[in-house]
Amino acid sequence: MQHRPGARRAALVFIFITVLIDVLSFGVIIPVLPHLVEEFTGGDIVSAARWVGVFGMVFAAVQFVSTPVQGALSDRFGRRPVILFSCLGLGLDFVFMALATSLPMLLVGRIISGVASASFTTANAYIADVTAPEKRAKSFGMIGAAFGLGFVIGPLIGGWLGGIDLRLPFWFAAGLALLNFLYGWFVLPESLPPERRAPRFDASHANPFGALALLRSYPQVFGLAAVVFLANLAHYVYPSIFVLFADYRFQWGPREVSWMLALVGVFSIVVNVGLVGRTVKALGERRTLLFGLACGVAGFFIYGLADSGWLFMVGLPVSALWALASPATQALITRQVGPEVQGRIQGALMSLTSLAGIIGPLLFANVFALFVSASAPAQLPGAPWFLAALLLAGAWVVGWRYARPAPAATHEGAATGGPGH
Repeated sequence: MQHRPGARRAALVFIFITVLIDVLSFGVIIPVLPHLVEEFTGGDIVSAARWVGVFGMVFAAVQFVSTPVQGALSDRFGRRPVILFSCLGLGLDFVFMALATSLPMLLVGRIISGVASASFTTANAYIADVTAPEKRAKSFGMIGAAFGLGFVIGPLIGGWLGGIDLRLPFWFAAGLALLNFLYGWFVLPESLPPERRAPRFDASHANPFGALALLRSYPQVFGLAAVVFLANLAHYVYPSIFVLFADYRFQWGPREVSWMLALVGVFSIVVNVGLVGRTVKALGERRTLLFGLACGVAGFFIYGLADSGWLFMVGLPVSALWALASPATQALITRQVGPEVQGRIQGALMSLTSLAGIIGPLLFANVFALFVSASAPAQLPGAPWFLAALLLAGAWVVGWRYARPAPAATHEGAATGGPGH
């Protein structure tokens, strides 16, 4: 699909809408899922925080196992069937969670979500299929914009519906995901023609540890993968503690949280649509990556210090610039590998994200639970944000070392206004 610009643009529109609808379906349940967990724990916020950590860990563990399989399947059989499987599975799963009557049932629903939610990974491989290397950072930025738009609209809808009934957003999410399945079935084209597919399904790359071993075959990718891991580990502070943190610190309910998440989404759209392409062109991919990570560090420190809602909001535009880092990292990584392994590389990176997710939710949720409990060494509800800032600072150090063109790719980077030094 790379031969005609018109076809490339159409494919990017298709994948943008697919990701947008998927993000919307996830976004609507964000303001209510922790409160539903809290309801099942009898209103105990410390217990709810720990359970939210368990939910996040299990979801990520399942993704860690299943995502490389789906990445390898997309390399062998194409991107379209994997995306369709994801959308259908998510739709049915949201129905299951809407009907859950206990924490174990809700946990089973999160396990199914972990198996089904592969379309984000495959979307990255899809973009690599249809976009020239020098334009990938901008295209990945557009996918970031789909996330941003989804997290503007989704939580607002979820917060409003959740104010009526905590289960109503799950039914809405199910409808969106099933609509996305129908959209993909009738509209979404395949991006990987048969002649460019992997000749066989490689089982060694379809298990998470085999997929991670694949990263070692590309030293430059392996270094950047460490940045991906640390950044994603830090990012898990949001789903792990934000809703309960806002409830504890600012007494915000689902609707207040939804407005804040919508504002985060607006900033994300501005950065991904308006700034990624311009910043990469002006600074190069390496400097863009480092600048974005530095802004994330500063934003998290502001969050940790915030003792009021308005001070928390001061950190939003600062931390929003962190969104510059991800598309720059993705662009640097995709330059290092050919089309026949893009799906497996993206699957391996998603495995790293899932590995971070196995650690992150338990880590941040338990840090939060510790520092708001009666036995806390100090009452410091912002402690998880400070920890996340330190992790991003580590990612910045690793990025400084590894976000450079590999010798074989130096001429390409120079020709496209690639990373600076």
